[in-house]
This record gives sequence, structure tokens and C-alpha cells, in this order.
Amino acid sequence: MATDSTTPTESSLDIPKELPPGDVSTAVNNDVSTEDADQPAEENGAGEGHGLSSAQVFLLVLSLGISTFIAAIEQTIISTAAPSISKAFNATELEFTWIGTAYLLPAAAATPPWGKISDIFGRKPILMLAIIVFWIGSLIGALATNLDMLIAGRVIQGTGGGGILGLSATVIGDVFSPATRSKYYGILGVVWGLACGLGPIVGGAFSEFVNWRWCFWINLPIAGLAGIFVFFFLKVETPKTPIVEGLLAMDWLGTIAVVGATVMFLLGLGYGGIAYPWSSPIVICLIVFGIVTFGIYAVIEGKVAKYPVTPLRLFKSTSNVATFGIAYCHGAVYIADFYYLPLYFQTVLGASPIMSGVYLLPVAITLSVTSTITGMYISKTGRYRPPIYVGLAFLILGHGLYTNLQPYASWSRIIIFQIISGIGLGPVFQAPIIAIFSLTKPADIASAAATVFFARDIATAMSIVFGGVIFQNRIAAQADQLYAVLPEDLAKILSAGGSTTSGDIIHSLSPKQKDVVIGVYNTALQGEWIFYTALSGVALLLSVLISKQVLSREHKVNKVGLEAQEASRLEELQKDEEKKNGQSAA
Repeated sequence: MATDSTTPTESSLDIPKELPPGDVSTAVNNDVSTEDADQPAEENGAGEGHGLSSAQVFLLVLSLGISTFIAAIEQTIISTAAPSISKAFNATELEFTWIGTAYLLPAAAATPPWGKISDIFGRKPILMLAIIVFWIGSLIGALATNLDMLIAGRVIQGTGGGGILGLSATVIGDVFSPATRSKYYGILGVVWGLACGLGPIVGGAFSEFVNWRWCFWINLPIAGLAGIFVFFFLKVETPKTPIVEGLLAMDWLGTIAVVGATVMFLLGLGYGGIAYPWSSPIVICLIVFGIVTFGIYAVIEGKVAKYPVTPLRLFKSTSNVATFGIAYCHGAVYIADFYYLPLYFQTVLGASPIMSGVYLLPVAITLSVTSTITGMYISKTGRYRPPIYVGLAFLILGHGLYTNLQPYASWSRIIIFQIISGIGLGPVFQAPIIAIFSLTKPADIASAAATVFFARDIATAMSIVFGGVIFQNRIAAQADQLYAVLPEDLAKILSAGGSTTSGDIIHSLSPKQKDVVIGVYNTALQGEWIFYTALSGVALLLSVLISKQVLSREHKVNKVGLEAQEASRLEELQKDEEKKNGQSAA
């Protein structure tokens, strides 16, 4: 699928005779080829950082790395700090769930709009705005005097965090050529892996030795540093789009629809089985209305929006759709390691919050190493499909092996199984982004990146819910074993899988009672790992649909701003008209 960077000419379309002067892309030819992608990428240096020096490239990637770190660590830092926060505010089980979900939900909902806003106003100012929003949310969380204030801070944090992650990936796509992007995505993958691995440790350490508020205070200087680095070292084109004109050009209907659909759908999943029964009208209505609103969003993007948040042309390629599906499955599986392995460590093995984070280091370190190796491999060979195949195969193997984790500390299994899973997780962090960009014209890079991260973010939120449902249902199926050895009040609490209290209760029981409860919980967790193994298998099946392309080292500069958006729109209209004329002639 080649991209045509020429500005559309006049045709029978009812379009202006004078086109905007800003073409959607300039510089050397960057059309993707459908030739055999088994050939190594060219060895010339074209496209290395769009003319930036090595020092400038280092500072740019450092800026994006710091930004990615603060947004990624917030996905897991709360997993070990949440019990302390819950205790401080006397949170209910539903409120406990919201401490984590309040970040993930807005991060998913806000990701698509951030991409389109950056298309209109430029990457640099919008990335800085996302960092500022994240900083404000962190400050509110640190100063929270009640749970509502803390959750509000987490929502604001998530809104900024979603923008940071998506825009950091977009900037890499803007600045570097297709063949050299992978090195820098590999670096961001390392940062992501370290953030996810350190999050539970840092959260647990703050909770045990300092104060849980430091989970938020720590973000202020780091986010401030990220903002300073982005301001001084992110050298990308910034259009002088008038604020009012830019805001009027935004796809507000689409933005409202995608945010509303995401919030309703995830709220329904979050409430189900916790605040209300799954059969309750509130849960059913939220889920159904969310799905319907996603349908409305698709209609708006295809028929109404002048500059859509998510251009539907991204979904015309089977390869793109498969890649989005892989991003979804990968997001669901990776978050399970960082949420449900700590649950195993704390409830089955009796680990403290901080030690449950330490026990995650094998998967976190392996993830980071394989992400780096994958970036180097793709940059050297120009082949992005083999890492996806290998990664997903190891993901299936690793999570299948998790089902063999024992109700006691078998450290050889725990470490080896995590290493295998880490080998699977690392390559699939950035390879799908390379795949999607290889079939996406430069003007759609922000929307493509936003869609990948939207799929991954919504998967993480859904995965925690689905994993919790499976866990609770598997415990409920064994409830008779709990009632046989425990007092009714304790059996009732533990049969509900109460995440705020289970670990402490289990390890205060007598040896006989503890053995029964640990066996029940370990069996319940095995059901989760079966689910995530199957999901990894779905991703592997989807991977065979990904097209192979030559990753050129030649770089085409992606222009942003309203003129570029209009040029891209007219180009698509021209293509549609030519297609209709061709069909009529046939």
C-alpha cells in the first residue's frame, strides 16, 4: 500500500481551486514497498533523526524516555500501595478498585483525542500540555484529604498519561525513518519495562517505609524535568495554528463519543460483580450503551467529521486490524503479570507488598532486555514480523507454564516461568507499532499510534476486570472447601476474593486452614492463567495476517497543522473520486 504525497489536483470534486500550501509530507520519498522484506534495510544513514546530531538525538530520546517512565510507572505503582491507601480512607471494595481504575480508564479514553489535537497544534506543545495535566493530577493525589479527591487526581493523571504515551510514540514516528525507528522504540520499551517492574517495588516501599503519598509526590520533580527536557530538546515542526481556529476544527462530536463510549463501557465492567450484580440494569445499560456509542463514533468518523479523531481508512487494511488486535491482546496479558502475579505472591506465598514487587523483577528485566534486542534486530534487518511471532509464542508458553505454579515457593519455576513470559512480552511492545506505521501514510501517524495505544489501554482496564471476575468465580466454585474449615464470616470474606484483606487474613489462620485457603486461591489463579494463555493464542493467530514491508531508511517529514490536515483530507477525497470513476468505467 503506497502512500502518495502529492497534493490533489482539481477534479470533478466540489473542492477549492487553490489547495493549502502545506503538503502532508515533504523531503525524500518514503513510499513503503511490497517487495520481499527479508532483505536487510539499507545501510546508508539517511533518515537518522531528520538531520539531528547524535547529541540532539540522545537528548530527544531522553526527553521522551523520562516522559514515558512517569506515565508507565503509574499503571503499576498503585498495585502495592492501594491497600495502604484503602486503609487510610476506609475504602470499600468498589472504592479500592477505583484507586487503580481511575488512572487506566481516562488514559484509554483520552488517547485518541490527544493524537488529533497534536495534528492540529503540533506535537511539542501538546506533549507539554499532557505532562502539565499529569503533573496537576499528581499534585492533587499527593494532597488528597479524602478518597474522592484522590480519585479525581488519578483521573487527571490518567488523562495526561494517555497523551504522554501516545505522543511519545508519535514523535519517534515523526522524527526517524521507518528502518531506524525500531531502535528508539526499543529504548522506550526498556523504559516501559523498567517502569512496570519498579512500580510495585516503589509503591510497596513508600507504603511500608515512608507514606503512600510519595507515590504522587515523586512524580512532581520527574514530570517537571520531563517538561523542561521536552521544551528545550524536542526539535520538531510546530505550526502557528490560531487557537480558536484550531479548536473549531477539532472533531468534538467524535471526541465526546469516544470518551463517552469508553467511560460507559469500562464503568459497566468495573461495577459488575462488585457494586451491582452483573444482571442489574445499571451494569447492562452502561455496557450496552457504551457499545452502541462506539458504533455512533464510527459513523461520526466516517460520515460527519471533517478531520476525524480516528480516520476509518486505518481499518481498511487487514494487516492494520490484525495489529490493533495484537496490541489489545498484548495489553491485556502484560498487565496481568503486573497485577495478578503480585496477588499470587501475597495471598499464596505470604509476601509483603514490597517483596511482591521484588519477585516481579525477572519478568520486568527480561522484558526490558528483549525489547532492546528486538529494536536492534528490526533496525538491522528491516523485518518486524519474526519478533512478533517469536514473542507471542513465548507469551503462550510462559502463561501456560504459570498454570503450573504451586501453592508453595518453588523459586526455580517462578523465576524461569517469568523469564519465558518476559521474552514474550518485550518484542510485542514496539514491533506492532512498526508494523502499523509501515502501512500508514505520514499524515495518519498520530492517529495510528493513538489507536494502538487506545487498544492497549482499554485492554489493560478490561483485563483487570475480566481477571477479577474469573478469579472470584473460581473461588466461589470452591466455596464449600472454605466453609468446611473456616468460621462463616471469614469464609464469606475469602470466598468473595476480597483483595483489600485476603492476604492478611490467610496468613493469620492455623496451618490446616491456611493450606486449604491457599490451595483454593492457587487453583483460582490457574483459571486466570488459562484465560491469558488463550488470549495470547488469539494474538498469534492474528499475527499471520500482518503484511511484510520494506522499512526504508529514507525519511519523509510529516507536516502538522490545519493546512496539512486539509491537504490530507483533499487527497483522500481525490482517491475516493478516482476509485468511483474507475468502478463506473468498469
